[in-house]
Amino acid sequence: MGNTTVGVIGLGDIGRGIADGVLRAGLNLVVCDLRAEATAPFEAKAHVASTPALLGARADVVVVAVVNDRQVLAVLDGDDGALAGAAPGSVVVVLSTVAPATVEAAAQLAARRDVDVVDCGVSGGPQASADGTLVGMVGGDAAVIERVRPVLDTFTSLVVHMGPLGAGLKAKLARNLVQYGSWLAAYEAQVLAEAAGIELAKLAEVIRASDKLIGGASRLMFRDTVAPLPPDSHRAIVDAMAAGAALAHKDLRAAIELGATLDVDLPLAEMTDARCDAVFGLGS
Repeated sequence: MGNTTVGVIGLGDIGRGIADGVLRAGLNLVVCDLRAEATAPFEAKAHVASTPALLGARADVVVVAVVNDRQVLAVLDGDDGALAGAAPGSVVVVLSTVAPATVEAAAQLAARRDVDVVDCGVSGGPQASADGTLVGMVGGDAAVIERVRPVLDTFTSLVVHMGPLGAGLKAKLARNLVQYGSWLAAYEAQVLAEAAGIELAKLAEVIRASDKLIGGASRLMFRDTVAPLPPDSHRAIVDAMAAGAALAHKDLRAAIELGATLDVDLPLAEMTDARCDAVFGLGS
């Protein structure tokens, strides 16, 4: 891959780190961004393309790291789009968190020029991008993914092939649901704690420490389905999940009662209590 040229379109918090990772790996780099201040740090060590089309003409692999659906299609399509200059056999990697339909539309545009597309949802944030340790969730043809794997390895610590085209972004959306839902749970916990006179910094300290011991949101993500446990499930698993659900109901109801005492609404706690059996695989 030493002679491979990677083009990065969009040099925001994620794209900038990806471009740096490509350079650290010794690959050729071409970048494109509407903002001169974004491309300036790369002028001495990469080629700066004034349009996505000029970038596409130089790149074997085009990494799209723009913000939204409209921008993804805009930087790929049209006379100034990357596909206008892309050579047959090149690959577009869509990193932007967009609708799966947008990736499919991009793939249809690319197919007209014999260019392949894969989607790569990434998780870890700007610091992981800068460190080259993003987690990549990739969708697309396995052979195409294998071709671009050395490029993906320049900015990731883990790459998982999630399935066909679009599966990477679908996995990213599901992963984001865990993140934002966890933040909502943390917010509601802070509402209760603050009303109870607990210092929030101390609460955060014990949550961080205990998560290292008991695991975070993925603790119960060990089954291959979210359907209720089948009748022939191992008795020990059923008993463990039932015990976990019973403990969760007890604790949640105690929190809800405390909230009522303090005149604090806890809608997420109430919803969790109502659906807790499903979480533990014991019902819908």
